[in-house]
Amino acid sequence: MAFLRRMLNGRDLGIFVLLLLLSCRFSHGVESDVNCLKSIKAALEDPLDMLSSSWDFNNNTEGFICNFLGVECWHPHESKVLNIKLGDLGLKGQFPRGVVNCTSLTGLDLSSNNLSGSIPEDIDYLIHYITSLDLSSNNFSGTIPRKLFNCTFLNVLKLDNNKLTGQIPPELGQLSRLKTFSVVSNQLSGQIPYFQNGTIGVESYANNPGLCGSPLKSCQAAAKKSNSVVIVAAGVGGATFAALVVIIALFFFMRRVSARKKEEDPEGNKWARSLKGTKGIKVSMFKKSVSKMRLSDLMKATNNFSKDNIIGSGRTGTVYKAVLDDGTSLMVKRLQESQYSEKEFLSEMSTLGSVEHRNLVPLLGFCVAKKERLLVYKHMLHGTLHDQLHPVEADGAKIMDWPTRLKIGIGAARGLAWLHHNCNPRIIHRNISSKCILLDADFEPKISDFGLARLMNPIDTHLSTFVNGEFGDLGYVAPEYTRTLVATPKGDVYSFGTVLLELVTGERATHISKAPEDFKGNLVEWILQLSSKSQLTDAIDKSLIGKGVDEEVFQFLKVACNCVVPTSKERPTMFEVFQLLRAIGQKYNFTIEEEMSTPSNNDDCVGELIVAREMMEIN
Repeated sequence: MAFLRRMLNGRDLGIFVLLLLLSCRFSHGVESDVNCLKSIKAALEDPLDMLSSSWDFNNNTEGFICNFLGVECWHPHESKVLNIKLGDLGLKGQFPRGVVNCTSLTGLDLSSNNLSGSIPEDIDYLIHYITSLDLSSNNFSGTIPRKLFNCTFLNVLKLDNNKLTGQIPPELGQLSRLKTFSVVSNQLSGQIPYFQNGTIGVESYANNPGLCGSPLKSCQAAAKKSNSVVIVAAGVGGATFAALVVIIALFFFMRRVSARKKEEDPEGNKWARSLKGTKGIKVSMFKKSVSKMRLSDLMKATNNFSKDNIIGSGRTGTVYKAVLDDGTSLMVKRLQESQYSEKEFLSEMSTLGSVEHRNLVPLLGFCVAKKERLLVYKHMLHGTLHDQLHPVEADGAKIMDWPTRLKIGIGAARGLAWLHHNCNPRIIHRNISSKCILLDADFEPKISDFGLARLMNPIDTHLSTFVNGEFGDLGYVAPEYTRTLVATPKGDVYSFGTVLLELVTGERATHISKAPEDFKGNLVEWILQLSSKSQLTDAIDKSLIGKGVDEEVFQFLKVACNCVVPTSKERPTMFEVFQLLRAIGQKYNFTIEEEMSTPSNNDDCVGELIVAREMMEIN
């Protein structure tokens, strides 16, 4: 007390207040991120005063930078920058090196400005964990930095409409996660990279006459012409020229053969051929109704796991259609690499094989061969809900009517609620989307991939949405998960709410066709910003309006919106969601009363299938 009295007297009072203010100042925000934005603002000319009017650093409150123009944070009350989007602001200058101080940055958009100079050679050091980089429509010159291939998390790389020269670094082909790549309208030349995932098309290279190589024009013709000129100029005899042509022809022939083999093997099917000598391994089956089989039977049924048999792929692995000699159709999932031992894997399989429910895809069996783990499921005739709602060829697709959509919503809710409430311990799915809801011959929904999260490596289980840059793209991830990385039942509810929105709107979880052109958010964000009933009516799939079910559709939409509210505590439980949907569809007689009881602590599910709290920090 005497110390406090002394501190509150005379000049000591001033020192005390100063210390208090300083402690408050440094307790707020992430200083490196604040400095990051300060340096960006200082480095860029802002003739339109877009940043000057918004980026005010005379503020000490937590998360103040999250309100800046073009700045997105991991959490609105935490100064930790997730994305910087400064497109089309008339900015001038060079690439802002101060971005290195935004240590949690996953997205950088500087497109449609007047930036110039070269892209830094050490760009991998500046934005190592970036998943999306858009520098398009500027005046960047020089070559594309080779070290970009060290940015291994890149999903999107846009460098189009600049003045870039030279060859595209062949090392960029090693970016296995790259889905979008564009260098349109530059001055590039030479052989283009071979991208492992095979998704980069001709349109990505347009208006660069000097580029060649599959899928563009062959580089062979240009090489022959160049070599011919050199030979004539040097006066080399015809025999030498002929030999050179033969060598070049053989080179390109072998290159083309190699490329063709890679195109025929996009999923790395060499792994299947490497199993030679293990084909006699038995497939462990849980269902006596399924005939006994060996690995050789699975390989024959999938044509050695040919790419033509692939019917789906996702975070947990690739799915192949398998047709046995007796005509039985199955699905075989090749799991991604797992850190768990064979003993632990067998334990998990024993547990998952005992889980049975009308709305869960039954696990029929499994096989372990070398490092490969294969799961055998019953084939679902109508594939995934995603493919039914968003067919690739929309012209020939049959529109899904309202009773079918409602039936799918109720059935999927019943299955997920059973996992949450009727299992002990409960199963948290962690990866709910329209792609993991399969449909049988009667359009009865079956949830797949439940319980597989535990079998993935920690980096896949917890950070897959981060490392693949899909926080914004995927559209199913609950907002609190990006902060805590803790899987909870309410996170599943949020993801399921997104599926319900897909059912009622017909829109994808991202890339909303009905949204304004400048809208960059996901389906949930689009729906939650609609304020009037007329706006919500416009959002609903037009095939459902005016069919005498408008009231049911709006009730369904209300349940979906309750599932995706930002605050997890305000969301209903999955049992409540099921009850609400069942009430909407009461007249259709979709449900079987005895299948879903009041939430209990019974022991229908056996085994530890989830880890209650798993924390990982991204630094």
